[in-house]
Amino acid sequence: MKTSRIEDYLDSLFPNPQCELSYQKDYELLMAIVLSAQSTDKRVNQVTNILFQKYPTLKDISKASIADLEDIIRPVGSFRKKASYIRNIAVILLRDYEGIVPRSREQLILFPGVGRKTANVFLSEFYGDAAIGVDTHVERISKRLGLASRKDDVLQVEKKLMKKFDKTVWGKRHLQMVLFGRYHCKAIKPECQNCLLVDICGEKKKNL
Repeated sequence: MKTSRIEDYLDSLFPNPQCELSYQKDYELLMAIVLSAQSTDKRVNQVTNILFQKYPTLKDISKASIADLEDIIRPVGSFRKKASYIRNIAVILLRDYEGIVPRSREQLILFPGVGRKTANVFLSEFYGDAAIGVDTHVERISKRLGLASRKDDVLQVEKKLMKKFDKTVWGKRHLQMVLFGRYHCKAIKPECQNCLLVDICGEKKKNL
């Protein structure tokens, strides 16, 4: 079965996949995921290292000047929007949630800058909840390997992956697909010549 073959290959490449975002607290992870949109984890980690050292608490972030947050966040792109998101997340967490990030997708997606993907990634990574976050890597891999259709939107991709993978490994599969897309099946110049799934991949004719 194709799905089993994909899972076996992912397990061989990344037997114990780990989130590459650096964090120590729940809100640090949530903010890091928000900052990671259209950026790289490496760059986000560089930014959050500065951000959380200068503003070590939620209260500090909530009172930080937008201009200073923009200056720190600038390297990850869309820094004006993201600076506003970060400060407002801190304000909302302190005001409505006693400083604790809620364990609820429905509540999380009400936060500024937090969509379904961000909420799923957070819940899976921090709380260990069964969830699949469909970012650009997961979407690309799913469509290349025929786990989803080319025309599917991210929600349709998520639903198809939830059906194909056992619920107990959703979080693991998400991380494996992210890493596979980041280091092997890249958007530009994927390493098809080294891939054992090339015979089932929709990109093979373009890249071999």
